Amino acid sequence: MLPVVDKPVIQYAVEECIAAGIEDVIFVTGRGKSAIEDHFDRSPELEALLESRNKKSQADLVREIGSGANFIYTRQSEALGLGHAVLCAAEIVGDEPFAVLLPDMIMHSTVPSTLSLKEIYESTGLGTILVEEIPHEKVSSYGVVDVEPAKLEKWGEKVLRIKDLVEKPPIDKAPSNLIISGRYLLPPEIFDHLRKVKPGSGGEIQLTDALRTLTKAQGMLAYIYDGKTYDAGDKLGFLIANVELGLQNAKLGPDFRNYLKNLKA
Repeated sequence: MLPVVDKPVIQYAVEECIAAGIEDVIFVTGRGKSAIEDHFDRSPELEALLESRNKKSQADLVREIGSGANFIYTRQSEALGLGHAVLCAAEIVGDEPFAVLLPDMIMHSTVPSTLSLKEIYESTGLGTILVEEIPHEKVSSYGVVDVEPAKLEKWGEKVLRIKDLVEKPPIDKAPSNLIISGRYLLPPEIFDHLRKVKPGSGGEIQLTDALRTLTKAQGMLAYIYDGKTYDAGDKLGFLIANVELGLQNAKLGPDFRNYLKNLKA
């Protein structure tokens, strides 16, 4: 719920879902996360108050926050890893393909990243994850993919076939400099693989382990993201997101740019 510029981080992910044509948004939350539900709920009292004060544009903004999708909430009773969080949504998702978005990763591009993954999945029937290139010396902090050309004419070199996924490999053993970047479009079969994953350190069930077995069973694709990623879960990344997205904001950008130009060390 931390705001980046003028809205909370999680709202960027929700807006990305809506832009991709996703109608049902499932939040996997934990204890004390009721603020998320409140944020996306209707607030007729506030809307009426703003209307009565001739603040129609602000009333419309409040109204829009809770529209555009059907919001569903489920609780993860314990933080037992990303794989476990995804598994918590299994009964709601059912037998449909679904997207996973990690909201602390803000994706900024002309075409929403989740829409690109959706189009690739609909064309190929294969689970697809977003990857991005980073300097090779930083790969040991991330999940890394081992890939080969997919030879899909429509997407050219942007879509690759995954051979394996490696979690935080040593630099000298990393198969590539392409890291998993917080967006997934997965088939419902992933749930069967998640149920078979053995818990690791701290009893956590890792999504990467299930993706590895899914890759061997059905095959998976990686889409090289060509937009900008902001890691709002990192302190420096959070500051960078506020500055860069603030500069791109139509209303705030010009004045903010002037402020930065005149800022003295």
